[in-house]
Amino acid sequence: MTKYNFDKVISRKDTNCAKWDGAEILFGDKDVIPMWVADMDIPIAKPITEALRKRTEHEFYGYSIPTPLSTVEAVVNRMKRKYKWTVKPEWLVFAPGVVPALYTVIKALTIPGDSVVHQAPVYYPFWSAIMDNGCHVANNQLKLVKGTYQIDFEDLAAQFNPVQLMWKTPSRVQLMVMCNPHNPVGRVWTREELVRMGEIVIDSNAIMISDEIHCELLFKGYRHIPFATISKEFEQNCVVCMAPSKTFNLAGLATSILIIPNPKIRAKIEKVKKGFMSSGNIFGMVALEAAFNYGDEWLEQFLDYLQNNLIFMRDYIRKHIPRIKMIEPEGTYLIWLDCKDLGMNSQALAEFMNEKAKVGLDHGFIFGPGGKGYERMNIACPRSVLQEALQRIEKAVSSLG
Repeated sequence: MTKYNFDKVISRKDTNCAKWDGAEILFGDKDVIPMWVADMDIPIAKPITEALRKRTEHEFYGYSIPTPLSTVEAVVNRMKRKYKWTVKPEWLVFAPGVVPALYTVIKALTIPGDSVVHQAPVYYPFWSAIMDNGCHVANNQLKLVKGTYQIDFEDLAAQFNPVQLMWKTPSRVQLMVMCNPHNPVGRVWTREELVRMGEIVIDSNAIMISDEIHCELLFKGYRHIPFATISKEFEQNCVVCMAPSKTFNLAGLATSILIIPNPKIRAKIEKVKKGFMSSGNIFGMVALEAAFNYGDEWLEQFLDYLQNNLIFMRDYIRKHIPRIKMIEPEGTYLIWLDCKDLGMNSQALAEFMNEKAKVGLDHGFIFGPGGKGYERMNIACPRSVLQEALQRIEKAVSSLG
């Protein structure tokens, strides 16, 4: 058994790292601890490193088969092993990332002027992917109920029936983009919630786009259910987006997977994809295979470490920074922090974290309605880094009096 040391701090500066080398540009201070982008400060699993090293030794990096059989098998086998989901090889469409894939899917399945439903506060590229394709955002606002985010199902149904929303000009609602686990609020949707959402979408003759990129990053007691596994009807009316990038920290290798069981939907997406988006790259495919086939030992140890980071953070905030409330996450390594008791507007809160605390976070307002007064913090890092960041925030909050 390989024992990983996640406490070891390894500098990523001067490696063209967006998270660290871009901190001064983004936050205005090179001494800021960057804890914003969904990128771990944790070394990857050794089998992935070994597979990449072996591939580099064959010094030819020319055109490659875009979807190698071994890569397809790795995805199919993982879906079967993890979720008892029998995925057929022809269902897989590879892409260089979930965000470009989302742009492609929306472009393929809508026309300008259509509406696309999502659930704010939500990962901000959802907004741009919808609007940049000429579509309207139909926001099904999540509700915070006793510290847990819930879906407003009555409003969700109304979004698919714009006539019910008298203030809104009716437009064709073709898609819903769902995030599960949800970024940034950390919910892992239950089977009951998935069923209710899916029934509303399908009864409205719409398609569910399910972003499940964080699906293997779960805290203890929670289980991910791929949307497509609910029923055959759900399976035929969805596009599931997955990738090894978040789970195994491989975002720089630009490889993701769309699982599209419906051949008509898949054909539309592949037609648009052909024009401007690749299927990934040689090294991304190698890394995906190694991660999916041999990465579970590392993942199990990392999830234990992440769980303990969460416990450490929860206890620290309750004891030392009670004016900030942590929304208890069920999945992802991104923690949603309620900072409204600090009494600052969005700009002041952002400046406070950047300049006073010197901790670089994703500011809540960029996630849309419901995000003001919140901050998103990445805790996939050595505990000493997390501790220093929390100490900086504590000192800054204490200075407010």
